[in-house]
Amino acid sequence: MSNLFSQILILDHFTTRLLSSCCKMSDLMSEGITIVEDLHKNREPVPEMKAIYFMRPTAMCIDAFINDFKPKPKYKAAYVFFTDYCPDDLFDKMKKSCAKHIKVCKEINISFLPLEAQVFSCDNAEAFKSIYTPNSQDRDQTLETIADQIVTLCATLDEYPGVRFKKDPNLNYGKKLAELVDNKLARHYELDDNSKKKGKTQAQLLIVDRALDPVSPILHELTYQAMAFDLIPIKDNAYEYDADGSKKEALLTEEDELWVKLRHMHIAEVTGLARSHWEELPKILTCSLMFPISLPQKTVHICLAEDLMSRYQKNVEKLCKAEQDLAVGADAEGQKVKDPMRTLLPVLLHPHDTTDKIRAVLLYIFSLNGTTAENLNKLIQHVKIEDERGYILNWEHLGVPILSTPSMYSFRKQSRRDRSDEETYKVSRWTPIIKDVMEDAVENKLEVKDWPYQSECPSAWNGSRAVSARQKHKGSSPDDLRSGLRLILFVLGGVTYSEMRCAYEVTHANKSCEVIIGKSPYRCEPEKMLKMLPDFKAGTVEAVC
Repeated sequence: MSNLFSQILILDHFTTRLLSSCCKMSDLMSEGITIVEDLHKNREPVPEMKAIYFMRPTAMCIDAFINDFKPKPKYKAAYVFFTDYCPDDLFDKMKKSCAKHIKVCKEINISFLPLEAQVFSCDNAEAFKSIYTPNSQDRDQTLETIADQIVTLCATLDEYPGVRFKKDPNLNYGKKLAELVDNKLARHYELDDNSKKKGKTQAQLLIVDRALDPVSPILHELTYQAMAFDLIPIKDNAYEYDADGSKKEALLTEEDELWVKLRHMHIAEVTGLARSHWEELPKILTCSLMFPISLPQKTVHICLAEDLMSRYQKNVEKLCKAEQDLAVGADAEGQKVKDPMRTLLPVLLHPHDTTDKIRAVLLYIFSLNGTTAENLNKLIQHVKIEDERGYILNWEHLGVPILSTPSMYSFRKQSRRDRSDEETYKVSRWTPIIKDVMEDAVENKLEVKDWPYQSECPSAWNGSRAVSARQKHKGSSPDDLRSGLRLILFVLGGVTYSEMRCAYEVTHANKSCEVIIGKSPYRCEPEKMLKMLPDFKAGTVEAVC
């Protein structure tokens, strides 16, 4: 967007979030933009100036754009940039109404949100309910939209990946999405800029459903970032804290280099680092992290670490052992949990809040791959959620077994990689299943019967260049990563912070492959996810109990 165009930039709600996620107002000002306006709000006409429109190609946005030039134009001219493909009917409507005012109209293929260096989102707050609500009327349209967004991600990365999906005996949403993405990729890359058909690149795209791992969104995760967003009410990445007797706010984003360095560390390591040398913390971190630490940064993270530890010691600490034993299926000494109910019972008898008890009950049910209707009723009554059974029952709509049936005796539980040699904290023994998937994909160990090919994968993924995710490699600069393989995972139903962390860990361990993870519609913060479930309309699952 050249500063020869105009000093006015007009955004819709999505593009406002998009630009906010990757640039500052100062960056826009350096390009000559001094005014940023909301497309959907009333604006004063500035007829002597040109306007840049950056918006989604939706009927609402097109109508708002047309209104800016009918009956009298608000601006001298319009330079229109769509986030992705504009449907012909909308394009024709816009052209018919105000073609003479449009100087440029381009589709720039970026209808996803870049949340972090290796994490993206298909921003749609209603996608979760649209996909998983029984008899949803807009499921197909939501999957179509998500597919379009994934294609723009691939286009932005200049990747034409092979596509695979996790086979699910209960739901076919992952398969459907894989088909849509693959077909749309083929159409997008039918002809490149040189009028040549683009072939597959050194990338693989895996479509995963949330049912693959229901444990990770429920468990209390004790790494810094995950813990912060689970235990503290953080909205839009803004953390409020007290300093020098006044309320302050800090943004936990990648612009805070200290946050980036600390976010995947276990809380014990973060607090240990701070407690060792309170006064010399800036100097220590500057030396170990290789960049200067400011006093405000130090204050924010000392406050946050103290806040988290206080909440952990008050309540979470008492939950972690039981949660880990239920999730892993064994205690810290490796002894198998033979009676999960004995593990759950102390949590139910303790005066924990209702949400924590629901989380423990869910982990208990997941550990059994479902329980009887009679037992489930007793658990619901004990937690006192008779009128809010959806917190538990509606997991069935995600493809997660809640009620056991005779046919489930043949249910094959996900096999796990052996991590007995890895050092872990006793209260953090669980490893998200997605990390197994990432490592198996890199090592070319994904079973075809479980992970069918929607389209052929490039030769780099046929085993000839598969490299162990635990093998060390030289070079880890962005250029090194770009020249290697790229594994893209998309999780329908949301991604947890622990799963986001896994993408960085596998990339770091295997520097010839960059792992990128995406989600729809949001990061699976436990409380937020639980609140979404009762919103589903009552279906056959609730009728059983």
